[in-house]
Amino acid sequence: MNPGIGYTALILVSAATIFIGFYGLRVSRTTSDFYVASRTVKPWWNASAIGGEYLSAASFLGIAGLIVISGLDALWFPIGYTAGYLMLLFFVAAPLRRSGAYTIPDFAEARLESATARYVTSVLVVLVGWFYIVPQLHGAALTIRTTTGLPSWVGAGAVVVVVCFTVVTGGMRSITFVQAFQYWLKLTALAVPAIFILLMLSGTTGSGPAIPAGTELFPPPDPLTGDSTYRTLSLMVALLFGTLGLPHVLVRFYTNPDGAAARRTTLIVLGLLTVFYLFPTIYGVLGRVFLPELAANGYPDATVLLLPGALIGGLGGEILSALVVAGAFAAFLSTTSGLVVSLAGVISQDVLGGSVRGFRIAAVIAAVVPFGVAMMTDSLALAGSVGLVFAFTASTICPLLLLGIWWRGLTDAGAVAGMLTGGILCGAAILFGAQLGADSPWRDLLTQPAAWTVPAAFLVTITVSKATPYRRSSSVSRFMTKLHVPERPLDVENPRTQSG
Repeated sequence: MNPGIGYTALILVSAATIFIGFYGLRVSRTTSDFYVASRTVKPWWNASAIGGEYLSAASFLGIAGLIVISGLDALWFPIGYTAGYLMLLFFVAAPLRRSGAYTIPDFAEARLESATARYVTSVLVVLVGWFYIVPQLHGAALTIRTTTGLPSWVGAGAVVVVVCFTVVTGGMRSITFVQAFQYWLKLTALAVPAIFILLMLSGTTGSGPAIPAGTELFPPPDPLTGDSTYRTLSLMVALLFGTLGLPHVLVRFYTNPDGAAARRTTLIVLGLLTVFYLFPTIYGVLGRVFLPELAANGYPDATVLLLPGALIGGLGGEILSALVVAGAFAAFLSTTSGLVVSLAGVISQDVLGGSVRGFRIAAVIAAVVPFGVAMMTDSLALAGSVGLVFAFTASTICPLLLLGIWWRGLTDAGAVAGMLTGGILCGAAILFGAQLGADSPWRDLLTQPAAWTVPAAFLVTITVSKATPYRRSSSVSRFMTKLHVPERPLDVENPRTQSG
């Protein structure tokens, strides 16, 4: 691939992001603008922004890479990523918006009337966010290394610099504009080359490489190495329940005007995700045929980046490759910016006083720490590593939200015990599982732990709550009414828990 492609795409996407960020700066004036865009983001605009931040490196590059390696087994990832939004629609979106909170720790404190529950939630949210940012920076490093030959740190560093600049200058208001633009850029960057490739293979636009006769795109899995039923079940538990606890996704629902708008936003997101995930699947299928050597060489996540140039070639291939690289870089920028905004809100309120200046300092901290971690670690398969983050958040934040919204009996002691149990079990399983060989009988249980860590977290939360009824919030009835009764729009400036 011509290195000029990478340079051009990097410069253009970064420039567009900064330009839109400047526009956000012009309209970001209040604390509420920086934290939740003053709760005025309309459903279509918000849905595009959610699509922009949710469709990360794992979606843009990782899905195709996993399909190249695993075939049909990898299709559970896009199914799970999309289906998780059904859980959000049914159980979380509208009540969470009605809570009036700015962050998940705000919700925990208001629901449980406990500073301890707030601080435990804050620590977990920051950990989840940092673990999620690291794969984005690994993806940026892979993209820049593949397309330009520059050192890995250049790609990750460019993402951190652009994201810090955009978030610091405009906060949530600015990031909303950026992420909405980047969703449509990512969709275009995948769809246009895929359509050209399919037309070429069908003979509509001239001759091209043909799929060899008798090629079996999805051969039956090897019973000794194929994914087990347990792994598939555990993955789906992680993706379905993990979506409910992603801080950068949840914070976007605080930006809707009301609960009804939050529900409409979620429905639109489901449609946008469904359309998007068609294209990584196409790239993965074609990559199994035309670029199988990427899996053998350990670079399956580069399939999306290399396929247009390999199949089309010439000037057309160069242009389409540039478009794909631009979309990939937009994926890293949009997801990282959403995570940085959500983490900056938590760190600022709990450590730096909740001011705009504190938000800006927190944004830099939220971006720099995972950059250091990314530079000291090697990338796993992108979709697989993000899947482990889903397992962790499903085991920690998800029980707090679901039970906090739908069960009056939840206490602060139960919530804290459940979050700590899920976090310790899931974290230990992931760490120990990474050390096991492929033939270990415990490997599946530890490398895909959600099937048992999520039930354990819920069980501990409920058991401890039932054992401590005297710690139940004195205002639980009023707060539950607030969550489930449609509200009238109010002007909200207090970054705590007033209704909106």
